[in-house]
Amino acid sequence: MEIFHNIQSFQEARKRLRNDKKLGLVPTMGALHAGHASLVKQAVANNEVTAVSIFVNPTQFGAGEDLDKYPRTLAQDCALLESLGVDWVFAPTAKEIYPEETQILFALKDLDKKLCGATRPGHFNGVIQVVSILFHIIRPDRAYFGLKDYQQFQIIRQMVNELHFQVEPVPCPIVRESDGLALSSRNVYLSGPEREQALFLYNTLSTIKRKIEDFQTASDVKDFVHHTLAQYPLAKLDYFEILNDKNLGEVDSLTAASNPRAFVAAFVGKTRLIDNMALY
Repeated sequence: MEIFHNIQSFQEARKRLRNDKKLGLVPTMGALHAGHASLVKQAVANNEVTAVSIFVNPTQFGAGEDLDKYPRTLAQDCALLESLGVDWVFAPTAKEIYPEETQILFALKDLDKKLCGATRPGHFNGVIQVVSILFHIIRPDRAYFGLKDYQQFQIIRQMVNELHFQVEPVPCPIVRESDGLALSSRNVYLSGPEREQALFLYNTLSTIKRKIEDFQTASDVKDFVHHTLAQYPLAKLDYFEILNDKNLGEVDSLTAASNPRAFVAAFVGKTRLIDNMALY
């Protein structure tokens, strides 16, 4: 496995790759866990060469967010990736990716006006910024993204379509711990009691899915969520929404034809967690 810290050395290796060999990319911010490993395994299985980027992207963190304390575990990450059969790791510095203050901003119209986009202004501009840079540098044939960040995947897919990137975005299922908590690099921040309270997200989504026929409207579901929240005193709701999972539009009714998906974000202590689940 080769590890690259600058753009030029990576691109030299990329030029040597034969055109008939497919390159898969798994973009990450490091602190890798079993969820990332599942993406890597799929990339390794589907492509002749697999690259993983490890870059804590500063432009997608807002003021007061956890950029400085975000876990950075490059040595452990690389050991895991080598064991999984990864060929290339691209782990640049912030200065390498952003040699000067960025001047180009992305206007995302409606896709970032809800869910995480509404509560984290500028976040998805930073995501699109870095993903577009990585696509230009790495030039993958396929790129793999976990659906825990469902809105992110939809925005990246739209970017690929509208800007004509020659890459296939591949959605990958959410990976969960045995009790249902979605795997996240931020889970390491949770204390013992907070870890138990973090199940508010999964337990609530699972109950809604199981009882979806009992609810008449999305408003009824939101009332249920707020009632459930009282059982989790360490959790503070950031948002809960039910949207069409094809285009993140409003749903007309809680029927399978509306493709409803429930989205939730909550602070458990100081740690912000997200999750989502198709309701049919």
